[in-house]
Amino acid sequence: MARREETTRMCALTRVEKPVAELIRFVLGPDDVLVPDTDAKAEGRGVWISLNRVSVGEAVNKRVFARSLKSEVKLPEDLPGLTQMRLEQRYLNALGMARKAGQLVFGATKVRSLIESGELVALITATDAAEDGRSKMVGPLKALHYAAAENGINEFDVPHFELLSSEQMGLALGLENVIHAALTRGAAAQSAVEKARRLALYLAKPTEQDTGRPAVDGVLLPEEQDERREIHG
Repeated sequence: MARREETTRMCALTRVEKPVAELIRFVLGPDDVLVPDTDAKAEGRGVWISLNRVSVGEAVNKRVFARSLKSEVKLPEDLPGLTQMRLEQRYLNALGMARKAGQLVFGATKVRSLIESGELVALITATDAAEDGRSKMVGPLKALHYAAAENGINEFDVPHFELLSSEQMGLALGLENVIHAALTRGAAAQSAVEKARRLALYLAKPTEQDTGRPAVDGVLLPEEQDERREIHG
């Protein structure tokens, strides 16, 4: 069966056509207020912008939304911030579903064990985690990737997400704090990975040397490191 072509749309800011996975849609909500349509399912005409906080800010400053919609629009006080909050909430909701499905594990000891066994699909670390604790997780994860590469397992990919604080994750999951966590195999976990990737892309800080693909902590990797995106220390 032929592979279905990926759906693309044009970024209204850059006029570059991209896969929808690399874009975010905005629509007019009640009272003609522009809102992020994070699921890209809202009715009405939408405006697609590259999935990046800087790009959304530029679109606001350059009045891209009004030009694209050919009408005056009311903008929230902080559209880039609102968009980030919506993406964070989608990610947290997905983590909650993964927990209910038994596909989210907490605690340094359990997470380290999963890394060593290779039975995880993503490593999650709080942005305020201590450096020594972080290193104890990232080191074995890198070793896992290097071992897979040496054995010719090219499809092996376990991303490392550092996107939210321990308090943010703890509050959303009904726990005191979440420092280290891991997603195991399953549909709910895979959904959480996809939401995390979109949030990471939005938070990424582009540079002139980047390849356009983000590391999950919000920093785009230079070209020579791009193949290790999402697991760098």
